[in-house]
Formats: sequence, structure tokens, C-alpha cells
Amino acid sequence: MIVSTQDKQKEIAFFDGHAAADSYDVFTPESNLRLIGTCARLAKWKPGARIADLGCGSGVFTDLLRRQGFDAVGLDLSPKLITLGQAKYPGITFIEGDVEHLPFADASLDGILLSGLLHHLPDPARCVAEAFRVLRPGGSFAAFDPNRMNPFMYLYRDRSSPLYSPVGVTENERPVLAHRISAVFTAAGFKADTDYISDLSYRYLASAKLRWLLPAYNAVDRVVFAPNLMKPLRSFVLTYGEKP
Repeated sequence: MIVSTQDKQKEIAFFDGHAAADSYDVFTPESNLRLIGTCARLAKWKPGARIADLGCGSGVFTDLLRRQGFDAVGLDLSPKLITLGQAKYPGITFIEGDVEHLPFADASLDGILLSGLLHHLPDPARCVAEAFRVLRPGGSFAAFDPNRMNPFMYLYRDRSSPLYSPVGVTENERPVLAHRISAVFTAAGFKADTDYISDLSYRYLASAKLRWLLPAYNAVDRVVFAPNLMKPLRSFVLTYGEKP
């Protein structure tokens, strides 16, 4: 059954569990850097911009934003991940909070990164409306989420797939369709656009039984989806845009 609202307590319990093992940094450092660099380029953030990393987890992407010259702050629902981020990156402000009720003033941010967040929200409209509220006019956002049109993401992570695995995800999660996510941002008042990215090498998979397949998956993802004609099938949807 597809839920229409996010069960926040299940999300907190799930991610608090990952905090105990510090295991939710799923990509290689090179892939993390490429992903965040791509998001910053699409959103056209300038050095010194005040950027909120929503769904920051333990702060890996927040730290990369800081290293690239942005004034970054991280926010996450999981108190244990926030504690972990504070310990790992003491120079960054981390806030425990709900993306549907952001603790930022109106028009107080230059940019927002939605870090693999929207596919956790059965209805992302409230989060997107909050992003619109806290961004200044001319401020911009970037989001990345698993692409339902990618055959691997669909087969392994979509509940309608006969090969769906619930290991390592919550019942709230589902890969996204690019046009639907873009439409939510447009409806909130943003100018929104879409891009896609693959060749993000995983170094962690929740299922120990399938972990040995990661090198093969990484190689296939790198080669098969490289041609431009395969772009809409790449593993992640990038949604980005500006508040007029």
C-alpha cells in the first residue's frame, strides 16, 4: 500500500539506526564531489551563498558545500545523525528539524540542497512550499533523487516491481518520475528544470547478500547510461530552479 503522508517516526528510527554505525555515506568520495559540484553548477550558487542542506544526514554533503566556499547549514529529522554530523564537522551548524516545517525565516536563504530527500516524501508539496518560503527572490534550489525510469532503480527499489527489496529503505521511499517532481516545484511558484546523472559509484549497500554485486553495477551504470540518448534513464533525477 502506498502511504499518502510520511511516517516520520519510522524515518527517525531508520536513520538513527544508520547513525549508530555511521553507514549512510553510500557513494565514494569522488562521486560525492561530482554530485554536489553538479548541483551547485545547475543551481548557479555563488561563493559565500547561504545554503541549507535539507536531509543532510551525517553532513557529508554539507561539508562539501562548505569546502566549495558556501555558507552551509545542515538540517535533518534524525537527532542521532545530527549529533554525528556535529561530531564529524564541528565547524558547521547542524539543526534537528522537519523539512515540512523549516526553522528558517522567510527569504533568509540563497540556496537549498534537497539531498536525496524528496523520494522519502509521499507528497513533497509541503516541503517544496517551505523551500519557496525561506528562499530569497532569485534564490535557487537543487535536488537529487533516484529515477523510477532507471531499470535498476525501478526493479530494486519500486514497490510495484516483482524484484523489489525493502532492505535498507523505509515504506515512505519510492524512486521519482522527473516530470512529476518538476511539476511540484512549478506549482509552488518556482522556475524548474530537470537533468539526470549516472556514474555515481556506490560503496555501500544495505543488503549484505547483494553487496558483492556493487562493482558490476557501478561498471554497468558508468557505461550503459553514458550516451546522451540514455540520459532520461540515468540513475538519478536532478531537479533545479529559481524562485522568481
